[in-house]
Amino acid sequence: MIEVKEVSRRFGSQLAVDNVSLTIEHGTITVLVGTSGSGKSTLLRIINRLIDPTSGTVLIDGRDTAAISGEELRRGIGYAIQGHGLFPHWTVARNIATVPQLLGWDQARIARRVDELLKLFDLDPSLYAEKLPHQLSGGQQQRVGVARALAAEPAVLLMDEPFGALDPIIRAKAQEDLLALQRRLGITVVLVTHDMEEALLLGSRIAVMDGGKLLQYATPTEILTHPAPGFVERLIGGPDRSLRLLSLIKVAKAMQPGEAEGKPVAEDASLRDALSELLWAGRQALPVTGADGQPRGRITLPAILGLAGKDTHAEAPA
Repeated sequence: MIEVKEVSRRFGSQLAVDNVSLTIEHGTITVLVGTSGSGKSTLLRIINRLIDPTSGTVLIDGRDTAAISGEELRRGIGYAIQGHGLFPHWTVARNIATVPQLLGWDQARIARRVDELLKLFDLDPSLYAEKLPHQLSGGQQQRVGVARALAAEPAVLLMDEPFGALDPIIRAKAQEDLLALQRRLGITVVLVTHDMEEALLLGSRIAVMDGGKLLQYATPTEILTHPAPGFVERLIGGPDRSLRLLSLIKVAKAMQPGEAEGKPVAEDASLRDALSELLWAGRQALPVTGADGQPRGRITLPAILGLAGKDTHAEAPA
């Protein structure tokens, strides 16, 4: 667990982070979102002491980070940045091995860890270990960058605009990969973005910042249904709120018994995706299938629009 307690950071006359307090639970993804200059990246760097706070305290698993050497602290924290930051003249394997080598791991252990991470990210070690970064696609480079951040088996992964330089298709795949990776490893992720859609997709909780202040810290559903007045309301948008809420709710929540014709929709797909399929197919209903491909029921246009029209979704999405 990460506890940020009344943290501020001043650069000269500028207050970049202004008395921020929040608690990040173990094994969750917390997204810091806001416009440029909101203080989100500064707060991220304070967590691993790349920047020291002017005042306030950061605790990780109950330990005050100010009482831990920066080197020791960062051994347990992975850090991934926009554009991956790989060393261009080092092989993929050497890039991933950077931190374990600094920590003095033996070569056999490093080789095993590199091989394990490449397989975890669907990169065949025999094909990719000796490649140079420029020989990889943008998505592959980003995966190697995250693999390097995870190489020393950290409990916490910090990510600063990790997908900002990727094109939309690769970015969507990278986001899916992160969600799957976090569920598999159970690590605590803190991610910075300026993209509210990305925050809603990835975040267990979202911290909205502006002018160095924390304006709201809540689940995606809470922020969509009960946004803090002013900046948060403007950030999530008015007409788009219902559609964004549908992206957080699974088809299984609105599924009905019965059959329907047409291309099946997966029960773990979002209602926003189901709505797109229904409109594209020009149908009032489509069949729903489970992970095993077997029929589960049907999803209808009226059921989705009924949920989109409601303003009471206090519960977490299914």
